[in-house]
Amino acid sequence: MTPQEAIRSALDNLAAHKLRSALTMLGMIFGVGAVIAMMSIGAGAERQALASIERLGLRNVLVRAKTLKDDEAQEIRQKSLGVSQRDAAAIAEAVPGVEIVAPRIRVDPYKVLSATGKSDGAAAYGVAPRHRELAHLNVAEGRFLDEMDDANHAQVCVIGPAVRRDLFGYGPAVGQLVKVDEVWLEVVGVLADDAAPAPGGGGGPGAPGGDAVASGAASREIYLPVSTAERKFGHPALASPLDEIVVRLKPGASGEEASGSIRELLDRLHAGAADYELVVPEALLAESRRTQRLFNMVMGAIAGISLLVGGIGIMNIMLATVLERTREIGVRRAVGARSRDIRFQFIVESFAISLIGGVTGIVAGLALARGVAAVAGWETIVTGSSILLSTGVAMAVGLASGIYPASRAAGLDPIEALRYE
Repeated sequence: MTPQEAIRSALDNLAAHKLRSALTMLGMIFGVGAVIAMMSIGAGAERQALASIERLGLRNVLVRAKTLKDDEAQEIRQKSLGVSQRDAAAIAEAVPGVEIVAPRIRVDPYKVLSATGKSDGAAAYGVAPRHRELAHLNVAEGRFLDEMDDANHAQVCVIGPAVRRDLFGYGPAVGQLVKVDEVWLEVVGVLADDAAPAPGGGGGPGAPGGDAVASGAASREIYLPVSTAERKFGHPALASPLDEIVVRLKPGASGEEASGSIRELLDRLHAGAADYELVVPEALLAESRRTQRLFNMVMGAIAGISLLVGGIGIMNIMLATVLERTREIGVRRAVGARSRDIRFQFIVESFAISLIGGVTGIVAGLALARGVAAVAGWETIVTGSSILLSTGVAMAVGLASGIYPASRAAGLDPIEALRYE
């Protein structure tokens, strides 16, 4: 029997029992589809986690003020002022390997108005002059905040392009006035449209240590000197003076060592009060990768079990097929077919089941991945390796599952097979 004849015979036998063949293939379909879907979901989750961590800046260490309940805050404020400019100055002076220290204050304005009365729902942040470097912000018009602005508590600001369009249309913005709550600020700069936070940080939600990561977040933000934000806007009585301090390390400096030094220093400055937390993106990245490896192993094991169950189903149906076609095997042996011809025929048939099931499983896996992405809003990434891995394992399971039934068919005695009813 030639390979072409064996394939044709296998497809004819599968077509003759459509329902049975389809049910047998379900194990392969579910197994391959599960492998592709799970690996695509895992790859998407990994990319999102890595993007979030990289936006924090792998060379950064973030000192964040903790959110405290009122009774807890009253007790802690008796010992510690909270995250403050004193902490930033101490870190810059005492911690080795520090390149930039940039404090940040979030201002929650209840109104943002232009001089003509146009309003905008922008977020406002008090930032250091070097925030532009940390956040990779590009200025399209005017300039960014400088050291003189911070030293003089200047009532100036830099606005994102979306804020500029809402407040001033496409007319000139530099030199215009913006009212944030009850404070008038002069616009000294407008960010470029490409001012979305890049890896390393961004303005607010996209900033180092921001509340969320959003593409183009800086477009709807207003930046003013941190000293102006402290003096003109203040903060709730029990809150920390600063929301966050971003510490960028020099190239080659260890984030783990630097964070240990920062923690030791802040523990002394805060009298042991637990009113701050450290975020080390470098450590988060390593932990994320370990978690992802564990996730892949667990998901791979679950999908592997599905493929194993599918293989067992193929073996079971092939054994039933051998029993059902015993007389046919006897006839073929009587007219000259060799044992290896019989073996080859049944192996090809089991391989055809796994191949068709694997291809259908690929389609099901791609559809499931797209469905998850559309319904849950979760990014999924289908890779060629996941398709090759799942299909390869399915083919191997199909072949392995067909070997025993094929050997059993080839070992039948022709005389007994012809007498079988």
